[in-house]
Amino acid sequence: MDSKTMIREALRKDRTIDIITIGAKSGLPRKIEIWFTNVNGRIIICGTPNAKGEKGQYSPRDWLANLRAHPDFTFCFKESIQIELPAKAVEIVDPEDRRYLMSAQETKWYRDQVDSVDELVNGSPIVEVFINGLTD
Repeated sequence: MDSKTMIREALRKDRTIDIITIGAKSGLPRKIEIWFTNVNGRIIICGTPNAKGEKGQYSPRDWLANLRAHPDFTFCFKESIQIELPAKAVEIVDPEDRRYLMSAQETKWYRDQVDSVDELVNGSPIVEVFINGLTD
């Protein structure tokens, strides 16, 4: 199996990754563990409005601030394969696209944490990930 095939397979079945971003204020590398979700071939990193996964007000995320300031980051697989790949994050801001992503079967866990999908559409951090060199 070639590396692109292994990566595509991991994008279908894995969930937990590390991301290495560049600090928005510090300019230093920052590494965190986070989930990604594959929604019909679109790779997204998202969250609930509250950083603790609880109901309540939006809380800012350092990882999102970092990606807004420096959209290029490192996507680090750590489940079925161990590989670090350069990637780019694009924040999803269109309300209809946000609703589509947060209404998908794959994002049910996030919906279960809040009272309505509207909370996710209005307050969740959502970025789409594009892994460099993966598109044919």
